[in-house]
Amino acid sequence: MMARPRNLPASAPGAADPGAAVEPILRRWLGLDAQAIGLPALRRAAESRMAAVGQADAAAYADLVARSPAERDLLVEEVVVGESWFFRDPQVFEYVAGSATARAAVPGRGPVRILCIPCAGGEEPYSVAMALLDAGLEPGQFVIDAVDVSHAALIRAARGSYSLNAFRNADLSFRDRWFTVGATRSVVADRIRGCVALSWGNVLEPDFCAGRPAYDIIFCRNLLIYLTAEARRRVEETVDRLLVADGILVLGAAEPPILRGAWLPAGAASVFALRRGPRPAAAPAPAPAAAPPAAGSSRVAGQRPPAAAIRPGGPPPGAPAGVTAADAQPDDLPTVLRRAGEIANAGRHAEAIAYCEQARTRLPPSADLFFLLGMLHQAVGALDSAESCLHKTLYLDANHEEAFLALALLAAQRGDPRMAETYRQSAGRVLARKAGP
Repeated sequence: MMARPRNLPASAPGAADPGAAVEPILRRWLGLDAQAIGLPALRRAAESRMAAVGQADAAAYADLVARSPAERDLLVEEVVVGESWFFRDPQVFEYVAGSATARAAVPGRGPVRILCIPCAGGEEPYSVAMALLDAGLEPGQFVIDAVDVSHAALIRAARGSYSLNAFRNADLSFRDRWFTVGATRSVVADRIRGCVALSWGNVLEPDFCAGRPAYDIIFCRNLLIYLTAEARRRVEETVDRLLVADGILVLGAAEPPILRGAWLPAGAASVFALRRGPRPAAAPAPAPAAAPPAAGSSRVAGQRPPAAAIRPGGPPPGAPAGVTAADAQPDDLPTVLRRAGEIANAGRHAEAIAYCEQARTRLPPSADLFFLLGMLHQAVGALDSAESCLHKTLYLDANHEEAFLALALLAAQRGDPRMAETYRQSAGRVLARKAGP
């Protein structure tokens, strides 16, 4: 779920704040953190719906929202705009396809089960389906459930018709394989659409997806950053309930540090794929003090590791003996990003940072590399370094909305709501430009 402010008229002078009137309802219903999307955006959304129903009194409109599920849903459509594109972060889908293929190869097991919450306009679950079919799986070997609280998003997903804005990657060969391509819009193939089951649901409801078998992989990208701390806790509990014991949770770039449970990096393709960490026993017996963890041991996601002494000229993990990091450093950016993900997912964030810094001295300036460095610094609690890297990301790519969102999260953590709002508005303008007319 990506939220962006709508371009709506401002409140009339002296009128009660419509945003403040509906905020408690949306907080209870969606777990929405008004500070995360910005109070002005919430006010403009409420004003738009008030104008549509001919209601000038903010309190009366809030009462209507509380009584009418239909009006509540229309307000949700104003507040939250699904914004995504196909194969967003391609390495994520490569990793998921590899994991699903390995699971499907286990003799006697059922289909690999995948859940996408939220699913926006279908770009993410359809990307998963394409990745699995391209990896050689048959439709009967996997199940993809896509759930969203937005009825409008589900209608868009069911139509399966997308503008050029949904195709942003350099490699668009998948579009030739799986779409009927038109001058301005492309329609996803029926075979892909048939792999995805769309349904409405609210992940904060206690019975969300109740009665369904557990999932092997759950996508929950770019949702937690818009929720209150209590809503995040409830979503995390729901994911824990729905995920198989060895399942994988895929999050957005800025989200692993805000989880509170025991989660560990899951694989080599992305620093945002997690597995469950060890759970405490019901009645643990006293034990002698343990030795410090060995270098390279995995740690709970978001927990700050000790500041490891990484020699900048030392060999990177996996390099042959006698080869320095500089000598072993590859010359292409995709390899650097993939290798950095492998190191970080082994829990060695300090090494991943050192590896990226070495690459930075050898490669042309890259927004993607600075963004990854920003996320790695955030993961170890080095917020100043994270902020610096994110600003460099924007210097190289002024339309990097995820960098704006990550900066908004950092500003909120620092207790600077005004700057957080500025960053959120910048992200909203970028998304609006990318979405087009």
